[in-house]
Amino acid sequence: MTEIVDPLDHPEDRGGPRQPLLSVRGLVKHFPVGKGLFGRNKTVVRAVDGVDFDLMKGETLGIVGESGCGKSTTARLLMHLIEPDAGRVVFDGEAVGEELALNQFRRQTQMVFQDSYASLNPRLTIEDSIAFAPQVHGVGRKEALARGHDLLSRVGLEPRRFAGRYPHELSGGQRQRVNIARALALEPRLVILDEAVSALDKSVEAQVLNLLLDLKDAFGLTYIFISHDLNVVNFIADRVMVMYLGKVAEIGPSESLFAAPRHPYTAALLNSMPAMDPDDRTMEAPLYGDPPNPINPPPGCRFHTRCRSAAPICSSVVPALAPVAELHETACLMRQPGSGHPEASVIEVAA
Repeated sequence: MTEIVDPLDHPEDRGGPRQPLLSVRGLVKHFPVGKGLFGRNKTVVRAVDGVDFDLMKGETLGIVGESGCGKSTTARLLMHLIEPDAGRVVFDGEAVGEELALNQFRRQTQMVFQDSYASLNPRLTIEDSIAFAPQVHGVGRKEALARGHDLLSRVGLEPRRFAGRYPHELSGGQRQRVNIARALALEPRLVILDEAVSALDKSVEAQVLNLLLDLKDAFGLTYIFISHDLNVVNFIADRVMVMYLGKVAEIGPSESLFAAPRHPYTAALLNSMPAMDPDDRTMEAPLYGDPPNPINPPPGCRFHTRCRSAAPICSSVVPALAPVAELHETACLMRQPGSGHPEASVIEVAA
């Protein structure tokens, strides 16, 4: 994989292209769901339970997994829309909330949500919605509106036709374009897209995806792209992170992960993708059973209750993310020599 270089020469780029734009270590969020004696928390949902990853400058990181795996919670924790219980987020060499103030981090990091209508204030016109954030950060109204009109043009909405409209007067695809323009109004370096195209029909989805790629090149952006649609992630992402029950199962370059998944859960996800060839039919379910309860996750590897290759050691040892190829890591005992899994040595020799 070629070295990723930041397309723009940012004066705030302290570490150069080799330093990750975003480094996340030990991110944890547990939601209490019951009270014990004297009001103490008794049970918690382990929504995000120790997530580590790096995001390089100028790349697109796709995050995939079943519903409830912690994808959207991770995004909200990064934006501090939800306060994490533990963990450290470092943005371009500065710890968020410590060396880097939260309002400065949010100015450089924006988010696009799934629900395009709920994301917009129904009482504000489109131009006012886009200009609102720059004005909050000290930009004059005239300049903020001019910036909003320029961004509307860039996302394919003619300002003379759309600037004075209200959200209910736009289609779903048009509203999502407005949300993308609004996210770019503060000239961010990182944009988090949480299921940003999942509510759109396929023709509009393709237009928005191509728009995102064009904007990335034009503004030198870095993306975190969260989606259930593996075909979309394969199209847009440079690297992919697979999550399962609050933990990272696998992370690696999109090409190698889709061609040769190293975690059984990743392989099952890819096998569940619908095929256009009628002869290429899935005759056996790639996964069986439902995900375990996140209130009481299974010990050891959290996937072992649904894994066809599970061994007794998988129920007692928590696998750590370990490298299996260049820039490719997986949390599976089968991929770790000396782990005690009976298939570990066989797979390593075959590889």
